[in-house]
Amino acid sequence: MTDIDVAVIGAGPGGYVAAIRAGQQGLKTVLIEEGEIGGVCLNIGCIPSKAFIAAGKEFAAAEHGARKGLHFASGSVNMAELVAFKDGVVKKLTGGVSGLLKAAGVEVIKGRATVTGPTSIKVGSRTITAKNIIVATGSSTIEIPGFPFDEKRVLSSTGVLRLNEVPKNLVVIGGGVIGLELACAMNNLGCKQVTVIEMMDQLLPGMDLDMAKGLQKILERRGFTIQLQARAHGAKPSQTGVDVTYEVAGKSHTIKASHCLVSVGRRPNSRGIGLTEAGVKLDERGFIPTDAQGRSSVRTIFAIGDVTHGPMLAHKASKEGIVAAECAAGSKGAAKDWVTIPGVVYTDPEIATAGLTEAQAKAQGFTVKLGKFQVGALGKAMADGETDGFYKVIGDAKTDRLLGVHIMAPHASDLISEAVVALEMAATVADLGMAVHPHPTLSEGVMEAAEALHGKAIHAINRS
Repeated sequence: MTDIDVAVIGAGPGGYVAAIRAGQQGLKTVLIEEGEIGGVCLNIGCIPSKAFIAAGKEFAAAEHGARKGLHFASGSVNMAELVAFKDGVVKKLTGGVSGLLKAAGVEVIKGRATVTGPTSIKVGSRTITAKNIIVATGSSTIEIPGFPFDEKRVLSSTGVLRLNEVPKNLVVIGGGVIGLELACAMNNLGCKQVTVIEMMDQLLPGMDLDMAKGLQKILERRGFTIQLQARAHGAKPSQTGVDVTYEVAGKSHTIKASHCLVSVGRRPNSRGIGLTEAGVKLDERGFIPTDAQGRSSVRTIFAIGDVTHGPMLAHKASKEGIVAAECAAGSKGAAKDWVTIPGVVYTDPEIATAGLTEAQAKAQGFTVKLGKFQVGALGKAMADGETDGFYKVIGDAKTDRLLGVHIMAPHASDLISEAVVALEMAATVADLGMAVHPHPTLSEGVMEAAEALHGKAIHAINRS
């Protein structure tokens, strides 16, 4: 194949989006994938985990219905049926993506791709020559010494989504996004004993400290045991459970659990596919440095998503895929010029962030001013019976420029988009506070937090 304009390697949310956009622009495009269309996100990551998380919240809501006068017969969780529901969602979405690729004129090639030069790829016995190559090979779960995955008792994030039972007690190695999301899901589904072992001095390392501390208090109130600055040593699985050993302040501990979930991060899938041989530079951790258009050190080879620097997020990969495809089509203006990439943690309650954390703002020399507002002060939250969490707005005291918004609340994943638009438009905190928000809603909390920064919140006592 020698008349290809764009060859995309990897069909995750970065790769398939890049391929569709390239096809939409009339470029002859091929998409190469050795696994399933949709990659990790659609098949074993973002989407299936959200099916579990949503089911857990529904089950927990039914359990707590008596507070609202709703009395249900004692319920149970059929994991086989839940897994079947999750698989059905995945099948529908991946089928939809396949239809979109076909409509855009993209040819999908099944197989493992090896880059053999700046414009050439080999897939099995087939050689493809393309004017531009977009590498979107994603990332893989990190397996740590002492915790080999058997996907029965010692689980990866993939294995936990295939369980045939709700864990009786669960140990989670790693207090990051994925580990806490799945821990909350299992807790809501009926696992009442959850222990989180985190090596750093806070949950969700790198996130705004107030958010991390707030979530820790909520989880501990629900019965979680949180061990910070703890080092995991090993897991010994048996037919009935697993013994997990860890160390805190020089003292060794052992926990007997039914299951152990290991979630300590992911590494880029950039090695062993011919990139360095083709001249592409990788950093010491295997990430591919790119410019504002997504080009690697080899001009005809772009890289997007988890193999590049920045947060490993599906929406980041998708946006980078659009930029790379448009650059390949000759656009002079396409670039990674966004102000912020929002982040979401689908815990219970959810956490969503956009812009700078308080620590980052101070480190950049801003004179920081904060506005906070409690979820529990909102009429909608009280009516819903979900009052945990708070809103935090960060502004520059000198100019009133909006620097960051951090939300811990039900549906924070939806609420944060208002903050993203405000940051992209260089809004002030006053702009956010003066915008009329509908009542009763959870979005009012953003407005109230912005007003609180100026000492003008209505539904809170303003403190100097």
